[in-house]
Amino acid sequence: MVTLANVLDKMTASGELVQASPDGSIRCTACGHRCLIREGRRGICQVRFNAGGNLRVPWGYVAALNADPVEKKPFYHLMPGSTALTFGMLGCDFHCGYCQNWLTSQVLRDPQALESANYVRRISPEQIVEAARQTGSEVIASSYNEPLITSEWAVAIFKQAIQAGMKCVYVSNGNSTPEVLEYLRPYLSGMKIDLKSMQDKNYRQLGGVLKNVLDTIKRVKELGLWLEVVTLVVPGFNDSSAELWEAARYLSGISPDIPWHVTAFHSDYKMSDTGNTPARTLLRAAEIGREAGLHYVYAGNLPGRVDEYETTFCPKCNHALVKRTGFLVHSLSITSQGTCPQCGTTIPGVWPGSAP
Repeated sequence: MVTLANVLDKMTASGELVQASPDGSIRCTACGHRCLIREGRRGICQVRFNAGGNLRVPWGYVAALNADPVEKKPFYHLMPGSTALTFGMLGCDFHCGYCQNWLTSQVLRDPQALESANYVRRISPEQIVEAARQTGSEVIASSYNEPLITSEWAVAIFKQAIQAGMKCVYVSNGNSTPEVLEYLRPYLSGMKIDLKSMQDKNYRQLGGVLKNVLDTIKRVKELGLWLEVVTLVVPGFNDSSAELWEAARYLSGISPDIPWHVTAFHSDYKMSDTGNTPARTLLRAAEIGREAGLHYVYAGNLPGRVDEYETTFCPKCNHALVKRTGFLVHSLSITSQGTCPQCGTTIPGVWPGSAP
């Protein structure tokens, strides 16, 4: 019987994020799990595997391909108002019970996700970049599943995209390694990282380790990549004021210029009994971010219900630089030099006209 694993295993290539061992086992360095994979076995992600001492990695297909507002990723300081052609494959190194992309992320792990096989289609990097051109996209994003575990494929696409003058970004859970960030660094303009909790026990429930994510946030900033951080505020999981303060202080300690998005959870997947995040909780989280010293705090997923926390303001003179409702940009008044037109303050980000 042909299984989805059989189908996906045929759409693979030799991986580059790997350390070989004399006994034929291999160490994958694409994510923080650093899986030691023996002959015929798979990594935690289920889509990277050892075949004869060779790491095989996903290649040559997408399971999702859509042109979205870049604000949906969300990036608010990277080409605001532009379109991001977003591609995704299958698999993830986490198993979050509230995943909103679980059909693509949990394949080969959850039998309920097998219908994602119907979304798979073969495609080349050149075809993806051509699709970006046809949709007027200035950004190409790897998302929908965890991009770290499909980094070789993303780099093949990004090489073509950069030649076409596009900017490339990752939408990631942040469970990275120094090796994968160095591998991606020449091609990425920006990275969105989820900071899901400040409690390691919560991360263990999701299949991760808090320290890996905190280290990634710091390392991405040190590498000079544009960074935005998102915390999905889940009732009863990470919505206490104490935990939100801890997250905000950590980010502010790295740089007060890191945009922090606090976004609303909605019931999904294995957490359908948990209530949706109310607007008052997001407003409390956003106020904590501001009080902790962050210059750019945004509240998402509840358009029109979070007061001024959809707009980008100058931290010096409070001039409204980018006015938004949800993913819609109403006005953009940052200068071509990336400064406030009223007081001249430099506004950190990746703005139109900047290098990829």
